Amino acid sequence: MTTAKDLFIIAMEPGPERAVGQGDLSLALAGAELIDLIGAGALTVDGDRIVPGGPAAPEDQLLGEAAARLTRQPPHERIEDWLWRRGRDLSAAYQAALEEDGELTRKRNGRLPFGPERVEPVDTPGRRRAAGRWEAKEPVLAALASAVGIDDGRSDDGSGPGDDAATAVVAAVHDAVMELEAVRQRRAIENAAFANLWRGP
Repeated sequence: MTTAKDLFIIAMEPGPERAVGQGDLSLALAGAELIDLIGAGALTVDGDRIVPGGPAAPEDQLLGEAAARLTRQPPHERIEDWLWRRGRDLSAAYQAALEEDGELTRKRNGRLPFGPERVEPVDTPGRRRAAGRWEAKEPVLAALASAVGIDDGRSDDGSGPGDDAATAVVAAVHDAVMELEAVRQRRAIENAAFANLWRGP
């Protein structure tokens, strides 16, 4: 399991504080991939730029796809640009992969057989590993979860990801999520103004 998969599982755990927007989660998953690729030696971070390292062949398919999509020619890609490019619909890709691996299952809300479906983690070694990292307040996982609004007070203990490169990635994830929220708010205001215009005085 990768940091991105652990983050997805944590985000899918039932609970009102765990309702995470798919766009926010996709950005954080792209950041988690970068951090795992840094750990694997597949890239380094120079300021706000991603500098690919030697050829890497991660065992995880989605992480391998991320490594293959790195921009290898200078000028190297900015972290935030990567988050937006790689993050497009990334949460859906992780959901499909985790369902295929048996890590997630679909359940219906309520007792009616035609009620809305929800996705929940299955009790597997992967889920237990993700929960263990979460309970241990593993800094990278906690920082990425905090960026998408899953906190449980963990961001108040003063511990960050530690590594400068990981810190730069997490900061970029925070910035991108805030930018996405600003776009949402702007659209909501525009839609409300448009509705009022049609409604008339």
